[in-house]
Amino acid sequence: MKRILIVDDDQDICALLKRFLGRHDYEADTCQRGEDCLQKLNKDKFDLVLSDFRLPDIEGLDLLKAIKGINPDLPVIIITGYSDVKVAVTAIKMGAYDYVTKPIYPEEILNTIKSALEARANPKAPQAAMPIKKSAIEAARAGKSTYVIGDSPQARRVYQEMELIAPTNMSVIINGETGTGKEYVANEIHLKSKRHSGPFMAIDCGALPKDLAGSELFGHEKGAFTGAIKDKEGSFEQANGGTLFLDEIGNLSYDIQVKMLRVLQERKIRRVGGVKDIEVDVRILAATNEDLKAAVREGKFREDLYHRLNEFSIDVSPLRRRKEDVWSFAHHFLRLANEELEKSVLSFNDEAKEALLSYPWFGNLRELKNAVKRGVLLCQGEQIELQNLPPDVIHYDHNGHDHHHDMGTDLKGAAVEAEKDAIVKALDECRGNKSKAAKLLNIDRKTLYNKLKSYGIKA
Repeated sequence: MKRILIVDDDQDICALLKRFLGRHDYEADTCQRGEDCLQKLNKDKFDLVLSDFRLPDIEGLDLLKAIKGINPDLPVIIITGYSDVKVAVTAIKMGAYDYVTKPIYPEEILNTIKSALEARANPKAPQAAMPIKKSAIEAARAGKSTYVIGDSPQARRVYQEMELIAPTNMSVIINGETGTGKEYVANEIHLKSKRHSGPFMAIDCGALPKDLAGSELFGHEKGAFTGAIKDKEGSFEQANGGTLFLDEIGNLSYDIQVKMLRVLQERKIRRVGGVKDIEVDVRILAATNEDLKAAVREGKFREDLYHRLNEFSIDVSPLRRRKEDVWSFAHHFLRLANEELEKSVLSFNDEAKEALLSYPWFGNLRELKNAVKRGVLLCQGEQIELQNLPPDVIHYDHNGHDHHHDMGTDLKGAAVEAEKDAIVKALDECRGNKSKAAKLLNIDRKTLYNKLKSYGIKA
């Protein structure tokens, strides 16, 4: 019997995975800290490690390095949130077998575990046997569009603007809340442009470490800093002749903004530690979920850089403001989930459809995609039923009431409802930015998180 070590600081997740793997003839052990994981690996023999990327005592990449130091051949699968996916890809380059994203779908993890163990048993098997994850970036490189237009006037407007701007070389800022599909818009602009045969590079500026951002974007020369053991091309050089998509552009530090402005003005970059300029031919598409104009006024973002990037702007509306698109995307995600999970679910029953259309989708397309995928996974027939959907969707009606809690009609209940409505409105006005919503509500961020959890508000 194969032994698996589960590492996650959430004891409920550990218990769930241990029971699930036990039912599939795996022996699972659990721990909540990275140090405990390393101690167990030094004492006992395991066939695979399944570890959360974010642990209370050790950073995910450091833990991976330590595990590989103990046993280089031990397969490691990373559990990660969406915002950490690009870091998880780095983990794969460091030796991790694969990653799975939250929310956790046990069947998906099971398939990945089976593949990892088979790969370990047959190390000479071709690399193509490894699982392949599809993304907008990979689709762009393959020359395939994954964009769904939608039926709402807002969606049609966005598509018309994309058609208009794509053939040009103008820089574009794509505005929208997290999860609205800004990367897919950038991908589609690239595919419709004259640069479609060139590379499409996507960088999450929010995930760039401040001390390495210059190296990642502009490259570095050997010996430029500790750890620079060889020359490295940055994202601008890698995207030469194509498109560079900078997600969450507002997170760039001020000194990087200065260097970015120079690149846009002169079309030249200089590697960290370098002495010569390198010409680059790159189109810049940027995205943000915050108000860059406000950041300019507050002195957090350079005004000259903003105007250089904002030759054209596209606003992607949140899903709750274009309800007509919910049904289009639900069917699109149903098809994708069927392909990924190897199922043949045909549609949604009336109750499930009503729930999907009533829910406000604060997580936008990303949340809808996860909900549909869960529905397909749990569905036992040809139609997804109400009970197959996530609890947040099931217990939220079009009036915004959570049926888990009967607030009643007394004064206390009315006050709770008013507070809940105020939070929802603030999140809406701040485009899902929780820090700004907390300021608007005159509470600290931690208090807002507690209230979101208490009221079952998905944001």
